[in-house]
Amino acid sequence: MRAAPSRTARKALVIAAVASLGAGLLAGCADDGKDGSGSSSGDGGGGKTKITLGLFGTFGFEEAGLYAEYEKLHPDIDIQQTVVERNENYYPALINHLTTNSGLQDIQGVEVGNIAEVVATQSDKLLDLAKYGKKSDFLEWKWAQATTKDGQTVGLGTDVGPMAICYRKDLFEKAGLPTDREEVGKLWAGSWDKFVDVGQDYKKKAPSGTTFLDSPGGLLNAILSSETERFYDSSGKVIYKDNPAVKAAFDLTAKAAQDKLVGNQTQFQPAWDTTIANSKFAAMSCPPWMLGYIKGKSKPDAAGKWDVAAAPKSGNWGGSFLAVPKAGKNTEEAAKLAAWLTAPEQQAKLFAKQGSFPSTPPAYESDAVKSAKNDMTGDAPIGEIFAAAAKDSPVQVIGPKDQIIQQGLTDNGVILVAQGKSPEEAWKTATKTIDNNLDQ
Repeated sequence: MRAAPSRTARKALVIAAVASLGAGLLAGCADDGKDGSGSSSGDGGGGKTKITLGLFGTFGFEEAGLYAEYEKLHPDIDIQQTVVERNENYYPALINHLTTNSGLQDIQGVEVGNIAEVVATQSDKLLDLAKYGKKSDFLEWKWAQATTKDGQTVGLGTDVGPMAICYRKDLFEKAGLPTDREEVGKLWAGSWDKFVDVGQDYKKKAPSGTTFLDSPGGLLNAILSSETERFYDSSGKVIYKDNPAVKAAFDLTAKAAQDKLVGNQTQFQPAWDTTIANSKFAAMSCPPWMLGYIKGKSKPDAAGKWDVAAAPKSGNWGGSFLAVPKAGKNTEEAAKLAAWLTAPEQQAKLFAKQGSFPSTPPAYESDAVKSAKNDMTGDAPIGEIFAAAAKDSPVQVIGPKDQIIQQGLTDNGVILVAQGKSPEEAWKTATKTIDNNLDQ
């Protein structure tokens, strides 16, 4: 979904940035199967126990050397993976395999947008990983996302996407706004309404041809990412049309669009990429992996002109899990491997090599996170900024069709206001599209 791209989509967004990232802030994304074909082969060889992983996009374990390290620590283990590039192709097959209890790998990846459905409908097919992972190592809300109401934890968190605001210091200065990240953060602390008000101030002296924000979808997604309840309530009921928080976010975004504080492009489309290259906006909602995208789409002279400030309210955009099907051939060894791959020490290594932001707070004390820098944002302590956002993000209710609802609100909703429709027309179109897609 464009408003919250999958791990695979994020690959295309940030792959060009890998060479320039100091501690590495890049979201992953290519087919990373050991045999290079997207499928695993062999039986482990030499009497070894083969542990297979079914993944989508790039989780980065192999690239960061984690498989090789684990195999060295456990000479009797052989790790192999099957990789499907796009989650929209991977996930339906995973559900089919879980339903039939066949064709499953020992460990299966699950995207955050799918974890609620897996928890609600497939928990009886999955091992309880609370016996292997250490709950106190993980962000409370990340652990909760993969835990059933009766306390079974069906997935261990890999990465997260804590939200911040990336902004152009040069454009802020030209518009008469402060450029120091602490002062910038104070302008809108605690309120998305204040954030939009800053956009009004920017507009008064905006450099010609620029808007305050990149897109209506980016703003709406950021606001909603900081809400505990969005599209579903805790009982699993769809509430997006009746939830005051969703309507308020939609209306605030629509107002920003009407006032031309945001660009009229859909995120992650070629026309939107051009606005980055040509410095057409001053700020954007920004999880860690977005820095790689900015680098990949910017002209060389943009390096160092960006900075990162705290968002008005903390939220999250992205992340995945590892689950262990009960029908796997080596469930005990698989669970141990899943726990090791998601432990703080390994998540810190993965961040250093691949830029996947850890879901384990102990990793935030590592040098890889604390000293992280990025070419686009100069000396900004990005690791510390994103760590603070991750710790403060709400325990969010996630529903099985969150992605469908989110995309309807952005790509069939607020974007229409930026293109000239009224907020009322846009809301009607969005809800009609969503309900059709939900078969309501």
